[in-house]
Amino acid sequence: MPNVLVSVFCPDRTGLVAAITGRLFEIGTNLGDTSFAVLGAGAEFTSICNIPDHIAPETLREDLAGLPELAGATVSVNRFGLDALQGPTAHITHLVSVSGGDRPGLVARLSEAFTQFKANIVRMDAQTVPQAQGSRYVTRFAIWIPPASVAACLNTVANTAEELGLTCQWEEIDG
Repeated sequence: MPNVLVSVFCPDRTGLVAAITGRLFEIGTNLGDTSFAVLGAGAEFTSICNIPDHIAPETLREDLAGLPELAGATVSVNRFGLDALQGPTAHITHLVSVSGGDRPGLVARLSEAFTQFKANIVRMDAQTVPQAQGSRYVTRFAIWIPPASVAACLNTVANTAEELGLTCQWEEIDG
C-alpha cells in the first residue's frame, strides 16, 4: 500500500473532516499524521494516507473532489516519498503559548529563539482572538527541545516574548 499526501483547501464549512475522513475510510485508506485548521474563511486538511494498491493518486483526488462538501475545493493527492514515521525530534516535549498584540516579525523572532537551541517546531498555530476590547494574537508551538537545552531555550523564548510585549507560558509534555 503506497503512501500519499492528501491536501484539501476550501471554504470553511461544517462537516469537512467527517466528509473527507469518511470517504477515505470507505475506500480502505489508513490515515497517518493528519492536521486540520481553519485559516481565515478557509479550511485546510492535510494527511499522510496509506492507500490500497488498486487506487491511483489521481483517482483518489477525483473521488475526493467529487464530494459535495468539497465544492470549490483545491484537492491534491501526491505520492509521499518520505518516511511516514516521525523521527525523534518530532516527539513533542513542550507546549508553548505566546499572546498579546500582533506585530510584524513576531513568529520569526520566536522561531529563531527555538532554532538557536536546536529545538524543532512540530506544530504551530497562530490566530487573532477577538476580545471585548480589541483582539489578542495567540501563537501556540508544540516543540521538541533537546533535554540539555530545555531551561535555556524556554527562558530565551520567554525573554523574547517579553521584549515584544507579550506573555509566554509553557508546559512540559510527559511521555
